[in-house]
Amino acid sequence: MQIQLDLRNTPFNLGHTLSCGQTFRWEKRDNWWIGVVGQTALKISHVDDTLEFEASSDCVNTAFIRRYFSLDDDLPLIYSEIAKDNHMRNAIKQFHGLRLVRQDPWECLISYICATYKNIPAIKQMIRNLSTRFGRPISFDGQEFHAFPEARVLAAVNMHDLKACKLGYRAVNIRETANLVSSGKFDLESLRTKSYQEAKKALLSLPGVGSKVADCVLLFSLDKLEAFPIDVWMKRVILEYYSQFFESGFLERIRYRRSLSRRDYQILYDFGRHYFGEYLGYAQEYLYHYKRCGM
Repeated sequence: MQIQLDLRNTPFNLGHTLSCGQTFRWEKRDNWWIGVVGQTALKISHVDDTLEFEASSDCVNTAFIRRYFSLDDDLPLIYSEIAKDNHMRNAIKQFHGLRLVRQDPWECLISYICATYKNIPAIKQMIRNLSTRFGRPISFDGQEFHAFPEARVLAAVNMHDLKACKLGYRAVNIRETANLVSSGKFDLESLRTKSYQEAKKALLSLPGVGSKVADCVLLFSLDKLEAFPIDVWMKRVILEYYSQFFESGFLERIRYRRSLSRRDYQILYDFGRHYFGEYLGYAQEYLYHYKRCGM
């Protein structure tokens, strides 16, 4: 199937979007990106103004692709709102067309619990291990893929088998979170209708979820574009590009700390919200990828 894009009014770059570190189940093979989204395996390519895709399930159609890649976000408007300085303008120029992906909230939550103090290759390996061991097999394009395991499945897994996925201490948090979600005690989908602050407060009650994990889930799966995930890369961005907005004592306090206190995280968030406005989540992803690529 194909989608024709109006790139002048709807900028989009598939490669930037899938390689910027927001999602972990895509790989580039020749001209195709191949991945698993929910219970479906698919491959997609982007040439000029055409998106071409194939999927293992009929549920992935043009409407699904448009929603998944947030093609309804008004990117030109977002650019005009966040382009406050040369750093941001350079990031937009370098990665023009990068869009936030609308991930499944459950998979996104577990993915970012896995991401705590881990680099992207290690995160991908943990998610691959979980999916291969406990996810439903999917036959597609002559290969076998695996869906991400549902909450009820992970809630029933014994700890020995879960730890075999190389999760370390995260295994306990993942199973406890799976229990809460599968039992209905925690409703991820209900967070869509809550304010950013209410939804974040709810997520922070889950095992293994701190401010950064909560903001990633809110930004990458729950349409909270005012979320502003702050990890080691974003701390570097702030220290190098925006230090003039903070007191020297604060900068020295956070410079050498491996993790931020909730108070210090909030100070950085408040700066981002004031400086970039309501679309600071997009600003974060562009600056994060810009810095991570050595720009």
